[in-house]
Amino acid sequence: MLPLQENTISEQQTAGSTWKIKLLFDGACPLCVREVNFLKRKDGDCGLIKFVDIAAEDYDPADNANIDFETAMGRIHAVLPNGEIVRDVEVFRQIYDILGIGWIYAVTKLPVIGRVADILYGVWADYRLLLTGRANLQTIVAQRQQLLKDRGFCDDGCAIDNGSKL
Repeated sequence: MLPLQENTISEQQTAGSTWKIKLLFDGACPLCVREVNFLKRKDGDCGLIKFVDIAAEDYDPADNANIDFETAMGRIHAVLPNGEIVRDVEVFRQIYDILGIGWIYAVTKLPVIGRVADILYGVWADYRLLLTGRANLQTIVAQRQQLLKDRGFCDDGCAIDNGSKL
C-alpha cells in the first residue's frame, strides 16, 4: 500500500537525517540504476545522498517536494534539505560535489559548456525510455495510474472512498 502520511523536510531533519541531497531516480531504468549503484558505492555508509526510487509502488510525491511521478519520470530531480528542487545536469553537479568528485562535472559549470550539457541531457531524457527498450512516458504513466487505481488509490496516492463507513 502507498503511505498516506505526509512528511515535511523539517520532520526529516529532526529525525536525525544526515542526507545533503535526495535523489529521485527511476529504478526501472537499467542505466539509471547503474549510475545510482555507482553513487551508492561512493556514498558508502555516509548517508549523504538519500535515494528515492520513483518507480517503486510506494513512491509518494508528498514525501518528495510534491514532485509527481510523471514529472519525476520526465527529467531527473533532486531535493535539498531546505526543500529546494534541482533538476537536470545540476542534480549531477551537486551530487558529485557532495561526494567529493565534483571535478567530473566541473567543466559543466562554464556557461557555454553548461548550456550544451543541459541540451544534451534534455535529448537523453526525452529518449531514455526508448533507448532502454521501455514504453513511452504516457504509457508508463497510464500503467502506474491503473496500478494505483487497482490498489484503491487515486493518481496522487490518496485513498479512494469506496462508500464504506469506518
